[in-house]
Amino acid sequence: MRIFLPKDRIFYQLFEDVAVQVLEMAKKLKDTVYEPDFNRRAEIANQIEELEHVNDDLTHKIFTELGRNFITPFDREDIHYLASALDDIADYIFASSKKIKFYRVNPNDPGMQKFAELIVEACEHVKVAVHELRDMKNLRKITESLVKINSIENQADDIFDMSIEHLFATESDAKEVIKKREIFQAMEITTDKCEDAANVIESIIVKYA
Repeated sequence: MRIFLPKDRIFYQLFEDVAVQVLEMAKKLKDTVYEPDFNRRAEIANQIEELEHVNDDLTHKIFTELGRNFITPFDREDIHYLASALDDIADYIFASSKKIKFYRVNPNDPGMQKFAELIVEACEHVKVAVHELRDMKNLRKITESLVKINSIENQADDIFDMSIEHLFATESDAKEVIKKREIFQAMEITTDKCEDAANVIESIIVKYA
């Protein structure tokens, strides 16, 4: 890994930048579900959308560099998979935020708040794992983050089931049930996408570490 030409290092920087953006989006999603004021929530949603556009640009740069560089730090296929997986996380964070805003749902819900906390935690570990790819010196640190992401995804599955059960038991307005269920689904898929990214990273370290 240390003999690659400097120009290949652009991939590491771009992936690290994406991971930072995704984590920032996750933190703002958490801010959203703890914000009681609708107008303030709308402002945060707009900030998440701006970050999502920045992330799209970074992802596009990764694909551009992939087409431009003959030598890459790891398999071209894995670069494509990782870029797509990280972009999917950002997309579903944005989708969660957008649904909360458009549906005018009050996110002051224990399930939504717990989901947001899990998403932040998962994205923090994604960021750690991505940053450690640069030299792969600390495999234990990467592995610990990947295991934690898997655990978070399992927790999210349980939170989803309990949240839906509680929703149907306590919400009498069918429209509200539909709206909130869609939000829960988007947030649960976000944790799935974090696990997808972790699986790609695991594949990379198995091949190259």
